[in-house]
Amino acid sequence: MKGLAELLAEHPFFQGLKPEHLEYIATCSTNVVFKPGEYLAREGEEADRFYVIRHGTVALELFVPHRGPLVIQTVREGDVLGWSWLFEPHRWAFDARAVTLVRALAFDGACLRRKCDQDPELGYELMKRFARVIAERLKATRIQLMDVYGNAGGR
Repeated sequence: MKGLAELLAEHPFFQGLKPEHLEYIATCSTNVVFKPGEYLAREGEEADRFYVIRHGTVALELFVPHRGPLVIQTVREGDVLGWSWLFEPHRWAFDARAVTLVRALAFDGACLRRKCDQDPELGYELMKRFARVIAERLKATRIQLMDVYGNAGGR
């Protein structure tokens, strides 16, 4: 059976991190499982963690008045879910709902923030990686909004 640091080393998000950093942040993680339909996160609730998806599919949804939930992106095995734990007020900006059975590593946000404060090199490495995730999610949201509102006014 693999240890958490070994699982992290195999994940694309963590590739290239120093082994000591992997061991250091592994202490902030736990294995979690979500059944189809269960929420990993709810918009507006405290964002105290992020997830590394090891198996399954998760729909990222925004609630649109008069339309209901709108899937802005689907994340799968190999993806990272959540960055709100990094930024005050640490609130989820969307819902994350398991579409299939999901197995993931959950990382305690407060634990990681403390470790990043103690080790600025680790903090910088994680911030660079999360910046890529944020840019990807913003691009997906922009494309989704173009699909939803692109035909407004008959253009």
